[in-house]
Amino acid sequence: MTPPLEPRIGAWRVLDTCGRGAYGIVHRVEHAEHPHLGPFALKLALHPDDLRFEREAELLSRIHHPHVPRLRDRGGWALPGGPSFPYLVMDWVEGVTLYAWASERALTSRQVLRLLAQIARALEATHAMGGVHRDVKGDNIRVRPDGHAVLVDFGSCHYRDAPTLTGHMPPPGTAPYYSPESLRFQWEHHHQPTARYLAQPADDVYALGVTAYRLVTGRYPPAVDREETQDGFRLVAPPWRPPPAWKRLSPELASLIRRMLSYEPSRRGTATDIACALERAASTSRSRVDRPLSPGSAHRPSRNGLQFPAPRSASLGWLGLTAALGTCLALGVWCAQVPPQKESPLAATLHEQDGGVVGLADTVLKSSANSTPLEPMQPQVSRDLPKKPFPGQRRPPCGTHEIEINKGCWGRSGNASPPCDDHSVEWKNSCFWPIFELPRPPTSETP
Repeated sequence: MTPPLEPRIGAWRVLDTCGRGAYGIVHRVEHAEHPHLGPFALKLALHPDDLRFEREAELLSRIHHPHVPRLRDRGGWALPGGPSFPYLVMDWVEGVTLYAWASERALTSRQVLRLLAQIARALEATHAMGGVHRDVKGDNIRVRPDGHAVLVDFGSCHYRDAPTLTGHMPPPGTAPYYSPESLRFQWEHHHQPTARYLAQPADDVYALGVTAYRLVTGRYPPAVDREETQDGFRLVAPPWRPPPAWKRLSPELASLIRRMLSYEPSRRGTATDIACALERAASTSRSRVDRPLSPGSAHRPSRNGLQFPAPRSASLGWLGLTAALGTCLALGVWCAQVPPQKESPLAATLHEQDGGVVGLADTVLKSSANSTPLEPMQPQVSRDLPKKPFPGQRRPPCGTHEIEINKGCWGRSGNASPPCDDHSVEWKNSCFWPIFELPRPPTSETP
């Protein structure tokens, strides 16, 4: 059941619709009694009594950090006699996603170090509260016009003693950002659809490493492979392809990306370790950290004066089918009216807490003041065809419109030709996407 379409939810007046996914719809709202406080983001559940919202609200209520949206209100909305749809109200984050932000400029190593440090600090605050984000990626990082980064969308989060909501494989997250230990678990338990992987802070650190690698190179890092043995299989770390193979990174940044992508979780360090190391590297006076990642880009005009479009989210296609679909948003439309509800105590005190100004940051790590506008980076992402099927990918015999490649079933992406988008891989000058056998969740499972 979907909640009726109305312009007011509780104490909040709906101004615009930002996106809609499998589990929620996001609106830009203002407080009905205090519109001068500025816009906020309201996330309304599409399923009655959805416990995901309770879990997200609980973790956000524990975190008070400039790089995490502050929870402003929580509640339930319902028509008389109807079911209750939970909602959350958070600070509105003006800006664009990390990958879109990068596509509009040629970055320097110092800029990347500073921005990654901000997200590492957001993870530090999350982990300190016993939580894990479980879906760290560029599409869940927004960068404000002042260069302030914010980690958003905690819809896939988890924390100690939180109720289990996903009782089947695959675990929440986005496939290219899964850690080696998560992949190992999925491969070992692919015949056990109800097996549950318990994500750790090290998974978030690894995902931040994947985000950093893609941010600076425009591609994902080499995928972990597996090798069959007499007892089953073992994971094989792929040959390392350092980011400097494609871009002119400073040694400090390249080393830290490699550390976050360590095969062994203990070698990655904590989010605190990574944040401190990133901040130290960003504060160095060495000129090499201020060189643009793309040689010569500072002296070339943008192509036809146009900006490259933001890359599409990897969670919107076949990769999203292997992840939590609830956090992936597409455009939606809303209209009509909701009966007013009693104003929440938290919403009523917003003005007092913030002195009349609602913002995300108490401090800002500013980008280099002397940086020159540079040419946009190419946002296309390359992904090599894996040598083995993905966990849960259909095996031969394949369907009528499918093709067998490397012992897995694949579908051709129409007439698409390379470069392929996030949803597919390149093979024989065409783009293909894997066919997955999706487990059927129990009918009694809580949404």
